[in-house]
Amino acid sequence: MQNTETKKLPWWHWHRRLYNWVIHWADTRFGFLALILLAVTEPVCVPIPVDVLVIAMCLGKPKSALRYGLTCSLFSVLGGTIAFTLGIAIGGENVIAVFDKVHLGPKVDLALQLYQKYDFWAIAISALTPVPYMLFSWVGGMAGVSIKKFVLISIIFRTMRFGGEALLFYFLGEKARKLIEKYFNLATILVVILLALIVFAMKKLGNLFAG
Repeated sequence: MQNTETKKLPWWHWHRRLYNWVIHWADTRFGFLALILLAVTEPVCVPIPVDVLVIAMCLGKPKSALRYGLTCSLFSVLGGTIAFTLGIAIGGENVIAVFDKVHLGPKVDLALQLYQKYDFWAIAISALTPVPYMLFSWVGGMAGVSIKKFVLISIIFRTMRFGGEALLFYFLGEKARKLIEKYFNLATILVVILLALIVFAMKKLGNLFAG
C-alpha cells in the first residue's frame, strides 16, 4: 500500500517519498537494522524524524517496544555525538556555510544564541522535543559546550523521548499511536516545565543546606 501511495506522488514531493520509504522498513525483516541506521544518521543529515520508524515498529510488536525505544535512544545519541565531533573538526565557518546552502543559516545563529543563553536546556529541549536535534548537535562544539555534557544530557532526554513512546506502546498498543499524534507537543512542554521545576527546587534545597 505504501509503495502504491509513493508512486502516486508527484516527483517533487521528495520529503513524503523519503518518509514512506522509511516507514516501509518496519514491515521487513531488516526493520531493526533500519532503526539503528536511521537513529545514527538522523542527527547527522537525515530530515525524517526517527520517531516515525520507532512508532511503526512498536505498533507492529508492542511487546518489543522497550527494546526498540532504548536502542533508538542510544544510537541517536551516538549520531548526535558524531555530528558534534564533525562540527568541531570541520570548523564553525564551514558548518555555517553548509547550512546556509540549505537555507538553515538563520537557524544556526538561533541555536548558538540559545546555547549561550540556556546551555543545559538548549540540549535538553532539542533532545526531547521536535526542535531539530541535528542542528543542535552540529553547533554544540561551536557554542563551547563540552562533549561530556552534551552526551550525558542527550542520553537522559533522548531516552525520555523514545523510551516514553516505547512505554506507551508496550502498555497501550494501538491506543498509544493516537495519544502520541494528538498530544505529543503538549506532553513534551509539560515534561520540560516539570523538569524546570525540579531543577529550581534542587537549587533552592542546595542553597538551604549550604546556608
